[in-house]
Amino acid sequence: MKFPSIKGFDEEAFNKYLKNTGSLMLARVGSLIIKILVGFTITNYLGKELNGILNYPTAFTTFFVAAAALGLDGFITRELLRTPENRDQLLGTAFFLKLMGGMAILPIIYIAYRIWNSYTEIETPLTYVLIVGLTGITQAFYLPDSYFQSKVQAKYVMRVQIFGNIFSALIKLAFIFLKLGVEWFVFALLLDTVILATGYIYFYQIKAGSIFKWTYQSTLAKYLIKNSWPLALSAVLVSIYMKIDQLMVANYLGTGSLGVYSTVVQLSESWYFIPVAIVTSVFPAIMNAKRDDKERYIKRLQNMYDLMVWISLSVALFMTFASPIIFRIVYTEEFWGGAHVLTVHVWAGIFVFLGSASGQFLIAEGYTKLAMLRTGMGALVNIGLNVIWIPKYGIMGAALATLIAYFTATFFILLIRKTRAQGIMMLKSLFLVSLFQKIVKR
Repeated sequence: MKFPSIKGFDEEAFNKYLKNTGSLMLARVGSLIIKILVGFTITNYLGKELNGILNYPTAFTTFFVAAAALGLDGFITRELLRTPENRDQLLGTAFFLKLMGGMAILPIIYIAYRIWNSYTEIETPLTYVLIVGLTGITQAFYLPDSYFQSKVQAKYVMRVQIFGNIFSALIKLAFIFLKLGVEWFVFALLLDTVILATGYIYFYQIKAGSIFKWTYQSTLAKYLIKNSWPLALSAVLVSIYMKIDQLMVANYLGTGSLGVYSTVVQLSESWYFIPVAIVTSVFPAIMNAKRDDKERYIKRLQNMYDLMVWISLSVALFMTFASPIIFRIVYTEEFWGGAHVLTVHVWAGIFVFLGSASGQFLIAEGYTKLAMLRTGMGALVNIGLNVIWIPKYGIMGAALATLIAYFTATFFILLIRKTRAQGIMMLKSLFLVSLFQKIVKR
């Protein structure tokens, strides 16, 4: 396809980013289909009580695992774009820091579990929680993913994810065939991360270089921690306002209710790979536009917001009408109560999509502390509303709290003068104003 000659338009770069986005989307779609199909099977096999026990360790440890990552993944991608010649030093230093972070959270998880269990009886054993907590260590081996993102080489990420999900699915289906207990599926959660880590390292070894060339530099470590800690804290806050509802459902209503609610979250959040894949792929293009052409930079951001709204709105409308049918087809009767909850929870996705896009603007402009602040506000709103609404409305209360919290976090930038223009751009996309303007111009 030949594009017309337009000032400032780089057809070769466009095709490169389009191909990279397509590769990521293909990987995510393949992973989504596999995960959902296997997830349906596991959920029905375990039943709502055991399904709640299986999902609790992830909800409990997600805050600690996010902290162990130290906010380095996205920051390392940016640094690799800025100074690709420092690849081995950047990856080696980040690897050491993430590895130490993963080890450090294990005793913290143990203490947190003991304290939490003293206030409310936890039905999920400590060993299950600690097993999932080990994913904080294995995620250190995900760093080649950041390298391939910086090189716009998503095809290797695609291969790892597709193979990993197929292999993981086969293992879990074998567990069901052998009629194994829930503890085996807990081990599978850790195994999933090991498979992905192995794949990333393998492709890095054959396509980029040896990981044994990675080196640690103490001065670089200080620089990375100094600049990434707001992102790390932001990641923790994001995990709180995205996972705290599941933890609180279990504590207020029991693991059976968590088992039902987790099916809602799975179906609603299974679409969240889309904004991640898009913004990950176009981030280099946005950074280049910021450097070379301010007007093109703003246009690309507006187009990204428009795209996020179109996709998320389509998903929300489809899931709202299809949710009763989906639940009756794929789940046993004990889970059917989640259908009406999904019709509310899925609308939070619009704000997740917009939040992912505006997050790239905050990173590009260096507003990492503001990113932390807005996610902190979302976390506070989510916790407060869950405390009030879960006892009163059950899992529907958790869904409503999630919807309000995501809206709050995304549009918090409207309250800050230096980011208010971006908030207005998102509102134009949300209410389809920018779409109408484009139609009128044509």
